[in-house]
Amino acid sequence: MKKGKLKVAISGTGWVSTAHAQAWLKSPQAEIAAVFDPQQDKAQRFVETLGLAARVRDSFADLLKEDVDVVSISGPHDVHTEQGIAAALAGKHVFIEKPICLSMEENRALRDAVKQAGVKSIVGFEARWNASFQNIKSMLDAGAIGKPFYYEVDYWNGMNPTYSGWNWIRTSKIGRSAMLSAGCHAVDALRWFSGEEAVEVSAFGNNARQMIEYDANVVAIVRFRSGAIGKTSALFDCNMPYAFNIDIIGLEGALRDDRLWSRKLFPGQTGWATVPTQLLDSGDVSHHPYEPQIAHFVQCILEDRESHCNVADAYYSHELCMAIDRSIEQGGRPIRLPLT
Repeated sequence: MKKGKLKVAISGTGWVSTAHAQAWLKSPQAEIAAVFDPQQDKAQRFVETLGLAARVRDSFADLLKEDVDVVSISGPHDVHTEQGIAAALAGKHVFIEKPICLSMEENRALRDAVKQAGVKSIVGFEARWNASFQNIKSMLDAGAIGKPFYYEVDYWNGMNPTYSGWNWIRTSKIGRSAMLSAGCHAVDALRWFSGEEAVEVSAFGNNARQMIEYDANVVAIVRFRSGAIGKTSALFDCNMPYAFNIDIIGLEGALRDDRLWSRKLFPGQTGWATVPTQLLDSGDVSHHPYEPQIAHFVQCILEDRESHCNVADAYYSHELCMAIDRSIEQGGRPIRLPLT
């Protein structure tokens, strides 16, 4: 177990990195020691705005030369894999924002590098620490609805030029696809809730507004190894408030967001039971549960144990996203997993 505070380096000083930094600052067992952004003046403003006692570095290579234990990586999607591999091979534990990769080659390379280096890792699927997600996972593990046979998780968030990362997320080069750029949150939740291996997927997409270089709206049907089925979707063209829909149906009940139907637990139940909680009902990362996620990661490092949300696990969420994209490219043809 490491003694003293973990020293953290922040790479990228955009919108989400502020949420990362604020969560790191709330950990009594960590301190931010260095910051890098390709725009050095932006990195300096980041340090000053947050009141950090951190050095600003000129390059990512210089950042890795710092005496730090952890590198927290955000920045545009196309730098995540390269920086994650470099940080891991430099012996640094890594927090990597989603998506961790934009191709299966990158996905495998990052997974293998982290394993080879023997460092701890965690991926920005912070939704797993949302209160309603925690409730759902706990009820599933307790068998509240019996054996689930259907899972549905949707990410609906209208994207437009007011979004801070619009100029790059809308492109095929960096945004890559609706599932990889943001729908991966729903895909990861589908996997986490089911606890199962996906073996086949079929998907379709469209681009209703023609504002994005890839299909902005995607729906996929997933078959799991047990025979259970699932559905996931990502809608960027929707004109509505942000929604993260969750429906899980079991042989003895059902879960719908913050509602429970369980004749197993409540044989006299006559209507949905609502569980008071915090739904994931905003796309604003300042509302997202990075603080408990980073607290969890700190404990994993200090106690020398792996996170359930590490790069090795996120590999499969990204693989499923790419299988969805492959099915769309092939006119909805079923794609078997694992991908070759």
